[in-house]
Amino acid sequence: MSERETWEKVDEYVIDRLIPEDEAMASITALNKKEGLPSIGVSAAHGKMLYLYVKMKAARRVLEIGTLGGYSSIWMAKALPENGALTTLEFNPKHAETATINMENAGVKDKISIHVGPALETLPMLENDEPFDFIFIDADKENNPHYIEHVLKLSKPGTTILVDNVIRNGKILEEDSGSESIHGIRQMFDLLHNHPRLESTVFQTVGNKGYDGFLLAVVE
Repeated sequence: MSERETWEKVDEYVIDRLIPEDEAMASITALNKKEGLPSIGVSAAHGKMLYLYVKMKAARRVLEIGTLGGYSSIWMAKALPENGALTTLEFNPKHAETATINMENAGVKDKISIHVGPALETLPMLENDEPFDFIFIDADKENNPHYIEHVLKLSKPGTTILVDNVIRNGKILEEDSGSESIHGIRQMFDLLHNHPRLESTVFQTVGNKGYDGFLLAVVE
């Protein structure tokens, strides 16, 4: 069995043992595929991880950059308390429309508000709102440093920030990469190096999404 096959089999084992089958969540994946959305959302294991982060933080206000079909949004919304709310930002109107259907079907739409448009344009609209407790960034990687700078304005001491896809199969080591995504991730690391307001680290991951990782940061 190849390394990748082992990762996938382990993922299957973990999901089978620890994440009970949920028809509502399975229907989200099915609708996203039917509507032609790219298969780039978080896995079930990482969706449950997001759920647990929101629970651990006892987060009441959550911000997500990059809705796609709403799979990760729904996992996090399910972890919110009765008075909790999730704001999610999506560039693509079709993705937002599909996500809205998924959220309604999952019974969590009343906890979620979707802002459609470029996140760098919609983020400033949130600056007068109450700070967020937990922030998940999973959008265009070239703008990651800009997203970090913007969400700091929407944070408070203790706010947790999680950024997906920061290892890219090890390609972040390529200084001369022709990929804007890789350059954006590397610029984010440069920004976070000895940052005065953020303590951060990375945990690398393997599974059915391949070899990647999350950046975890806490606002001071």
